[in-house]
Amino acid sequence: MSDYKIPAQTRIGHVHLKVANLERALAFYQGLLGFELTTLYGDQAAFISAGGYHHHIGLNTWHSKDMPPASPEGVGLYHTAIVYPTRRDLAAVFARIREAGYPLTGASDHGVSEALYLDDTDGNGVELYWDRPKEEWPHHPDGSLHMYTRRLDLADLLAELDLPI
Repeated sequence: MSDYKIPAQTRIGHVHLKVANLERALAFYQGLLGFELTTLYGDQAAFISAGGYHHHIGLNTWHSKDMPPASPEGVGLYHTAIVYPTRRDLAAVFARIREAGYPLTGASDHGVSEALYLDDTDGNGVELYWDRPKEEWPHHPDGSLHMYTRRLDLADLLAELDLPI
């Protein structure tokens, strides 16, 4: 194995998902989560973004139109993780999801971050989270990162917006 290390500034540019129904997928990603539509290719593909980027998520039906979701037991994408800039932003999207009656599949405090989990309309896992400031990340006595999974206090999250749960 070589000593090569990927540059620290490297980032994931976008995720491109196969979906069964483009309109239904846009209702989730654009309508519920608030992504902006940047390009639409009829009823076959769409590119969506946050903040005017060309696209963070691609959606297409090229090989998946009207197909069933992938098996949860098979190989493939576990989830797409979307990072929100602040805890208040995560609280705001949680309030939208809650108001829409859209089901969460989980809500966790990972020490380094707080996360909400749900499935999109095609059964693809989606994680919505914010990172705590790096200086607040927990560490083991040996200095290694101590990530964990604990229940996220959703009432405390909504308190960012002064809303009851």
